[in-house]
Amino acid sequence: MAWGLPSTASLACFCQKLNRLKPLEESTTEMSQQRHLTVLDLILLGMGATMGLGLYVLTGTVAKEMAGPAVLVSFSVAVMASLLAALCYVELAARVPRKGTSYLFTYVFMGELWAFLIGWILLIQCLIGGIAMARTWSAHLDAIFGHRIRSFTMAHVGSWQVPFLAQYPDFLAAGVILLASAFVYCGVHISSWLNRTFSAISLVVILFIVTLGFVLAHPENWSTEEGGFAPFGFSGIMAGAATCFYAFVGFGAIAASSEEGQNPKRAVPMAIAISVGLVAGTNILASTVLTLMVPRHSLDPDWALADAFYQRGYSWAGFIVAAGAVCGMTTVLFNILFAVPRIVYAMATDGLFFQIFTRVHPRTQVPIVGILVFGFLMPLLAVLLDLEALIQFLSIGTLVTRPVVNTSIIVLRFQKSPPSSPLGSVSPGSVAEGYEDSSGHRRLEDTEQPSAPEPGQLRPALRPFLGFMSGCRPGVAVAWALRVLVVSAITLDCVLVFGKSALYLPPWGHTLLLLLSSVVFLLSLLVLGAHQQQRWRDAFQVPMVPLIPAASILLNVFLMLHLSSLTWLRFSVWLLIGLVVYFVYGIWHSKENQRELPGLTATRGSLEETVQALDSLNPEDTAHLSPNLTSLRRIAPKREIQT
Repeated sequence: MAWGLPSTASLACFCQKLNRLKPLEESTTEMSQQRHLTVLDLILLGMGATMGLGLYVLTGTVAKEMAGPAVLVSFSVAVMASLLAALCYVELAARVPRKGTSYLFTYVFMGELWAFLIGWILLIQCLIGGIAMARTWSAHLDAIFGHRIRSFTMAHVGSWQVPFLAQYPDFLAAGVILLASAFVYCGVHISSWLNRTFSAISLVVILFIVTLGFVLAHPENWSTEEGGFAPFGFSGIMAGAATCFYAFVGFGAIAASSEEGQNPKRAVPMAIAISVGLVAGTNILASTVLTLMVPRHSLDPDWALADAFYQRGYSWAGFIVAAGAVCGMTTVLFNILFAVPRIVYAMATDGLFFQIFTRVHPRTQVPIVGILVFGFLMPLLAVLLDLEALIQFLSIGTLVTRPVVNTSIIVLRFQKSPPSSPLGSVSPGSVAEGYEDSSGHRRLEDTEQPSAPEPGQLRPALRPFLGFMSGCRPGVAVAWALRVLVVSAITLDCVLVFGKSALYLPPWGHTLLLLLSSVVFLLSLLVLGAHQQQRWRDAFQVPMVPLIPAASILLNVFLMLHLSSLTWLRFSVWLLIGLVVYFVYGIWHSKENQRELPGLTATRGSLEETVQALDSLNPEDTAHLSPNLTSLRRIAPKREIQT
């Protein structure tokens, strides 16, 4: 038994390390930047971060290989899931209005290991997104010159017939990444005016595509084509929606810039809602005209929109679309190259990644090591990898991070904030001064009236009906209900997606599992709703919590399960590499781990002082303590070695 205690304590200490939270005061007391971004600036920022993704990268592949003309339904489902996640992002951005990334949100509310994994996923998501964007950029520029660049490369360098690799080495894609990295290296001011200029050009071209596309539409393409409107069925539409989800990641850029916005509590929610709506409208309209202009089987995914106009004999229009695509994708590429080194910089600053990535340029104040490393890694991969092999991998990172953000909202609403935290509740029943009596109620100096229940406690009106839960400590029932909610959501989605045949269940077993998972999901939702939440008067809050975050979790997991097994395999390999990096380096060099070391040293010092003080006493006075003294003398040196 004596041997088991140290190992149990060590395991508990190790688990505590994984769940360490980033102090909120540190996250919100950094040097504030000048608030110069208006609502319009934030909207343009969000649109510029994603406007080219759905139109020029995803639409052709999803329409040809996944959903057919029903690609517009895929975009509609994806935008619904994105709006649910966007609401959660707005509240977290209002509560932590500094760096505003899902990595920071997770570190503040979920724990260190989850935060590292989210940062690691964001890293590969940006890498793959930048590579896909560069290859599509190259294809459109090549189309402007009549595909002479591709023909020259294949004639003088050769072509490959290797799975997952490009048909030919795309040196043009590598060159545009290097050029964009050079602009980002020069600082924010030089790249920002290029971003705004290209965004304006891209918007004009999108209006041109939609207008002329409807003029050239052939509605019979939706009926006479093999398979009709939805040739791949419901599963194809959902697989397309899971892929199209990546087309709506721009609101993350708005949340990340909330500290620079004028009146961010009002501007950020408005900018996110408007930008997601505009991006959704343009993607749905563009995908509609694309499949109405030409049959989906004749599309070239590398440059689908421009190719559609060339197929209809409007080469001049195809030239305009290709030029607009180059401008639109350039803005997205700038945003990706701007984000990648800053994600690594944030992780390195917290000690979770290698410290060399914390170095910044003394004049431009950009993370030079991150820009140099990824500015050369991305071009190398852009030369080799195939675009279609990258498309599905784009969305899985986003789909995985969104449920974590949704869970953070539920954790935030039901946890009690420390008094020094800016997240402190300002519910109508709260009081500024007073004391807690023996029963735990907070009272004013000269009154006996208790204040409103603290977050995580059972609502007073429901105590007569749910009295068996009133004895739980605040937050315990909520924590268990949240775990059950997530597990039941995953189970329910697996039953819905894979059905009885894939799960090898008899019909009655499939029906029973479907009913059980649905009932458990709803019951856990009701348990969460029965508890007191935090309320803030001065910031945006997601309505109908926990219903909206739970619905977002359910929908995101549902879309994730429609991605291919090969995509999941690649994603799992990347996660395993990240776990190795964390457990070998991050967990020991974490800033939160460094804060714990002085406390362990102080504990060891107090233990040694106690032993020395007892040794200085008369042996007759401490005879009855001799067994304990022996244990203390044996433990004290071990504590020193461990520290």
